[in-house]
Formats: sequence, structure tokens, C-alpha cells
Amino acid sequence: MPVHRTGVPTQGGLMDALLYLVPGVITAGCVFGAVQVIRRALRTSRTWARGLTAEGRCLNTYTKTSGGNDTAVHSTLHHVYEFTTREGKKFRFDEVGGDSTVVAGDHVVVRYLAERPQWATALRPARGRLILGTGVLVAFLGVMIVGCVLFAVTAHSAV
Repeated sequence: MPVHRTGVPTQGGLMDALLYLVPGVITAGCVFGAVQVIRRALRTSRTWARGLTAEGRCLNTYTKTSGGNDTAVHSTLHHVYEFTTREGKKFRFDEVGGDSTVVAGDHVVVRYLAERPQWATALRPARGRLILGTGVLVAFLGVMIVGCVLFAVTAHSAV
């Protein structure tokens, strides 16, 4: 049986492993999420700055709803757009957010990178909003990471 440094027997085994495994998995998920958020923001910024433009058309709008019961309900607006590249290829993409006044049949300006037209966006350039949204989300994930590290350090010093 494992013994604490004070000489008192400890439970050891699985419980000790979980004290490190759970925060480790949460930390890994937060790091992965932060990387994805930053990559998406950089891709969107690059598309706004260097992207080509094309006339697109909104094919559909829909909302996804999550929550309910004892939790708050959250709805997310999605748009499905279609556009044709300068090379004549048609692309469809689904985008979260966007102008709530855009409905099926409306024409929009689509921005896309010639090498990655599947990453197109119909969002209007708003660098300040993009930076703020990305910063808030990365800060939240950073707080989660710090909390997990502090928990693991505290758990280690208590064992």
C-alpha cells in the first residue's frame, strides 16, 4: 500500500491517477480549443485582407438550439451560401452568425482565398470584433488551464 511522506497509508492507485488525469484531459482540450479559435481567427482575417470577392446567394437560414430544461436556451443562427469562384467552380458553405436580416434568396458578397475557397466567409470585415471575440475566448480557456494546473499542484502537495 502506498505511504504518504508522513508515514500514513494512502488510498493510492486509481484515485491519485484521476487527480492528474482529469485536469490533464481538460487542459489538453482547452489548449486544443485555443489553437482552433486562433487558427480560425487568423484564417478569417487573412480572407478579409487578401481574399477574392464573388457574388454569393443565401440558400437557406436555420437556427440550432441548445439547452433547455433547467439550463438557459441558446440559439445560433446559421446561413447556407453558394458562390462561384473565378475559375467557375461552385461552392456551398454553412456559416455561423452573420446578419440576421439576410434570408434565403438574398445576394451577398463572399470573400474567399483562391487556394482554399471552402473556407469562404460572407461576414463583413470587422477586425476589432474578431480580435475581441478571439481574445475573450482564449482568455477564458487560459483561466481554465490555470485552474487545472493549480488543482493538480494543490492535489499533489496534499498527497
